[in-house]
Amino acid sequence: MMTPDKALELYNGIAGVIAGRNEKGIYTAMGYSSNLDLLLDFHTDKLNELLEEYIPDGILADMKPAPLITNEKELLETIVYYCLHGIGGEADIADIDLIRSSFPYRNGMGGTAVQAALALKQIGARSVVHLSDDSEEVRVQLDSPCIRVPLPDGTLGGAMDVENTNPQEVHAILQFQKGSVIRLGRQEAAIPVSNRLILTRNTVNVTLPLNENYLRWIEEHARMVGSNVLSSFNCILDPKILSMRLERVKEHVDVYRKKNPNGVVYFEDAHYHDASVRRMCIETLYPYVDIMSMNEEELQYTLEMFKVPVDITDVLSCLNGVEFLREHCGVRKGVIVHTKDYALYAGDTAGFNIEQGLVCGSLMATAKATYGTYGTDAQIRTILKNPFSERGTGCQEIIRSQGLEDHVVVVPTFYLDRPKYTIGLGDSFTGGMQLCFNNCLQI
Repeated sequence: MMTPDKALELYNGIAGVIAGRNEKGIYTAMGYSSNLDLLLDFHTDKLNELLEEYIPDGILADMKPAPLITNEKELLETIVYYCLHGIGGEADIADIDLIRSSFPYRNGMGGTAVQAALALKQIGARSVVHLSDDSEEVRVQLDSPCIRVPLPDGTLGGAMDVENTNPQEVHAILQFQKGSVIRLGRQEAAIPVSNRLILTRNTVNVTLPLNENYLRWIEEHARMVGSNVLSSFNCILDPKILSMRLERVKEHVDVYRKKNPNGVVYFEDAHYHDASVRRMCIETLYPYVDIMSMNEEELQYTLEMFKVPVDITDVLSCLNGVEFLREHCGVRKGVIVHTKDYALYAGDTAGFNIEQGLVCGSLMATAKATYGTYGTDAQIRTILKNPFSERGTGCQEIIRSQGLEDHVVVVPTFYLDRPKYTIGLGDSFTGGMQLCFNNCLQI
């Protein structure tokens, strides 16, 4: 059973894990998308001003998200809907300049795997990354000795050694905080839950071109790759292109697994723009994946496809959903669900310290939520002084009381009621999880 003292002990062991990996030249492979994020300085006071200007007669409760945002009114109504429902997600926008003219912003990094690599970099762990958006603004943010990119000559270089070959992709990230009040005329409504909305204008990631330099390097140096992270198929909308990408990744995974049987294939789920894309990814890739990971909303969306009911506020209901996916979809080892209160793994734990991964992933996510940056060792140690989430502790006790601890691991998160930042949390969690896959150290 996880306790704060045990969590500290497990985190203290991470430094030795990283030192061992670095000494033996072990990397995490991080694929596949990257993009430039615009991190909005979002406050409801500014939103309220815009609502009065553009929709003075609007009704807050009736506002709905637009299928494609094409004007200021649709932008504001979409933002209000996500804020007042306290849900995270993505919405498509026709012109990203609508955002630039509405809210102040700064540049950030987008893409699950590259953000995970940045989180690992902060504590000295090394990754090999796949770039789709390879613009200078993206590469500057990835310029670190801990982050390597395979080059055409078969060697590893830094991000700035890569030539720009693909168009830039921009996503705008809007974070809203619990308790902030939206006002329009005499109407008032408080935001119930802190979360984030991603406004996307996709370019390169609609086709997600796979870089053969990256795939080939992993295949030729498989024993140097402790885990192979797959993500970012969610923006592809053309079924033919998606099928091609998935087939290539299946071939790649087969080669990687044959050359490194101890390696772990890890799939991080996402919000999908199209249900058919989600289904194709599930049916094609899940049987090739050792570990599937998602948040509770993604779990709900996936189970809805199979008409499996789930109450994401009930840990046993979530566990039933996880067990269904593991059996029905053929995930090889297990499934992770990460939430703001706990991280849960159900499946086979042989060969890796899943508790250490869940602890490290949760700490790195909480550090990101607290500081808005990828957490340093000192910042993470500050998080360790916080109490556990009461709800997370309760969920852990429920699993224990049901006698499920032989194949279910629950780690409560360190409590944070009102996170200042809600972007990149799952990505930071993904980075921390990779530090428990260390069978390569035994080779």
